Amino acid sequence: MSSRITLVSHSSTSATNSAAFASDEPLDARGAGRVEQARGRLPRAVRVLTSPALACRQTADGLGLSAVIEPALADWDPGRWRGRMLDEVVAAEPHAVTAWLSEPDSAPHGGESRVQLLARVADWLDTVPDDGGHTVAVTHPAVVRSAVLAALDAPLSAFWRIDIAPLTATQLRGSPGRWTLRSTAAPLVPRHD
Repeated sequence: MSSRITLVSHSSTSATNSAAFASDEPLDARGAGRVEQARGRLPRAVRVLTSPALACRQTADGLGLSAVIEPALADWDPGRWRGRMLDEVVAAEPHAVTAWLSEPDSAPHGGESRVQLLARVADWLDTVPDDGGHTVAVTHPAVVRSAVLAALDAPLSAFWRIDIAPLTATQLRGSPGRWTLRSTAAPLVPRHD
């Protein structure tokens, strides 16, 4: 029996707009407005899950979804870089950022490595029921990228080559251990920016 997963990346926040490491910010005004425009555009689901992050919960609420918090859908842990702008971190710790970008098992910030993130997301994919149902999961771009890599059994080096914009839907079909990518990063509302 083939199940479906629709991974929805949360709408925009001040961190997504400024290339900063997230620190549980709310949606910005534009992001909240776009969520309201997208309300009712997702197909019905048997299960609706959300990351514990405020932006994800606000996105789910704004879409009219009654979601259950799923810790495995939490954002990539940036450790001590949380809340800082990427440019600021590059200026202060250029070698650490280079390692973080190029070495999948590196976590110079004291948070989660790319290897750990992918393992967490792959483990979650293995828990999605093989019942032919549809699961909607509101989460973060890094989690969506990891799910795509897991579904394709792609190398971790491809992580940075997957662009997941705010408020887009990526669809997987299959069952634990054999997911396929059906579509990626389809906007829920037309973008005019």
